[in-house]
Amino acid sequence: MDEKGYESLKIENIVASGVIADSIDLENVSDKIKNCELNTKRFPGAVYRIEKPKIASLIFSSGKVVLTGIRNKQDLHDGLEIIMQSLRDAGVDTYGEPQVAITNIVCSYDMGRYINLNKVVITLNLENIEYEPEQFPGLVYRIEDPKIVALLFSSGKIILTGGKNIEDIKRGLDFLEQRLETIM
Repeated sequence: MDEKGYESLKIENIVASGVIADSIDLENVSDKIKNCELNTKRFPGAVYRIEKPKIASLIFSSGKVVLTGIRNKQDLHDGLEIIMQSLRDAGVDTYGEPQVAITNIVCSYDMGRYINLNKVVITLNLENIEYEPEQFPGLVYRIEDPKIVALLFSSGKIILTGGKNIEDIKRGLDFLEQRLETIM
C-alpha cells in the first residue's frame, strides 16, 4: 500500500513505560514538584502532569514510570527530559539514560466508506472477532501478526491499538483492508 493510503491515519495516544531510577521517595517528590499528586489511598503511585508536551506520568516508588497522552516520539523524548529533570531537582538519583520504551500506540483511521459489520462477522474467521451490537456498536478484530486489535465501526472509522511502532500499525491496517476488500 502506498503512503497516501495512510492519509487519515492519526496517532491518538502513545503509552511508554520503563525504569528511570532504582527507587523514588514519592512523598518527597509530590511535595517538591508542582502538578505532582500523591494519594496512596486511591493509587500506589504519584501522578505527574506536564503541560508542554501534554503528558501524564505515573511514577512508582520502585523507580518505574508509565507515560501516557503522548502524540509523537519527539513529545516522548521532550516530556521524559522534563520529568527526569524535575525528579533530579527534587533530589531523586535518576539513571543517566532512562530505560523507557513505547508499549502501545493507539491510532484512528477512516476508510472513507461504510463497513457492513454483519457481513464481516459472517465472512471472516470468528475466532478473531467479537461483535455484540447490543453491548457495543463496534466490531473487535484481533489481528495475530502483527499483534494489533482493531475496532471497526460501520461508519468506516477504525481504532487500532496494541502496536509498539507505527510500522506495526500500518501492517495491521494493510492486513485488515486486504481482508475487508474480499468482502466489500
